[in-house]
Amino acid sequence: MQTLFSAKLYDDFMTTTVQKSHLKQLRKTAGLSIRELARQIGEDHSNVRYWEATGKLPRSNVLIPMAKALGVSVEELLGEVKSRRGSAPGGRLGEVFDSVSKLPRRQQQKVIEFVEAFVEKKATGS
Repeated sequence: MQTLFSAKLYDDFMTTTVQKSHLKQLRKTAGLSIRELARQIGEDHSNVRYWEATGKLPRSNVLIPMAKALGVSVEELLGEVKSRRGSAPGGRLGEVFDSVSKLPRRQQQKVIEFVEAFVEKKATGS
């Protein structure tokens, strides 16, 4: 494994920074306090404060839980530009759609028809 990743490459990756306000902006958009985000990801709030203040990336084992708590992808958390096409909703709605995606196709189609009819009805004000 060491032959695949030199110490310098690993150190360079771990010291990579993203825009300092990026994590703070994502946290505020998700409506979370520093302490609440820290609680959800199992970290001390001082770590979250440090990552926000410095723009340094958290350890890799924190990225997925943090992205889930913020309702974003790991790529977006790392500062990658998010494509607006095909973006999945976060939060409870994302969980429901994820559950629906695991249903058989016929049942998925029924859910789609119901949601479309509901949205259309709300859009027309009925």
